[in-house]
Amino acid sequence: MFMYTYEQIHVTEWSLLMCRTEMEMTTTGPEFFGNLGLWTGRTELHHVASLGNALQLERLIDGGASVNAVTADNITPLHDACAEAQPQCAKLLLAAGAQVDIRTIHGSTPLCNACAAGSLECAKLLLEHGASVNPSLTALTASPLHEACIRGARVNAASFHETALHYAAKVGNVDLIQMLVEFGGNVYAQDNLGKKPIDYTGPGSPTAACLEFYESNPLSLQQMSRACLRMALGTRAQAAASRLQLSQRIIDYLCYR
Repeated sequence: MFMYTYEQIHVTEWSLLMCRTEMEMTTTGPEFFGNLGLWTGRTELHHVASLGNALQLERLIDGGASVNAVTADNITPLHDACAEAQPQCAKLLLAAGAQVDIRTIHGSTPLCNACAAGSLECAKLLLEHGASVNPSLTALTASPLHEACIRGARVNAASFHETALHYAAKVGNVDLIQMLVEFGGNVYAQDNLGKKPIDYTGPGSPTAACLEFYESNPLSLQQMSRACLRMALGTRAQAAASRLQLSQRIIDYLCYR
């Protein structure tokens, strides 16, 4: 009678799982998307959103397709649209009720994807719909298997615990950095490696200069007030402010009038 340790059983189960996965990949014809690797369970809505086919996307939405359908990696059509810089598709999905701050198992929100793609239009659209510029870096939990996948061979997958500003800094987009900061982005936020957004810029580069400026010149009270209002109300901020019991001067102060 053979006796197996827990570790041996675990290794055996893992080996069987890997063999099964390899067989499935061979027989089902895996679908690869850009540099992000294998995505399973992508719907037609995911595919259309990533291609920027707004007309077909609208038809699918009108036909009852779920705008919050997720893949095995918890990727939504909105993630896809933003990753491929498709603002028109992102706009349709948000209007149909797409969750603006939903995370993938890697911790990325649609805003992270928009910034990684360097899409100013998508980022602005998400922020106007109340996307969090500084999502919690500790609230997301993952199973040991998820952790193993995150730290595996998918070197181009989004890293855990990065803010949208980290992504904007990496792609060197000054306009994107400025917009994110205006919406309350935290220039001091640290990723899982303990690095701030400025740590991903080159010395003397325009993005480094931009972040250095914001680090040494905190936002004014007016800017912080506007950011709080936008984050709380999203696209309703402009209309809601006019219905508050506030003087016109305060409303102008908050809403750039």
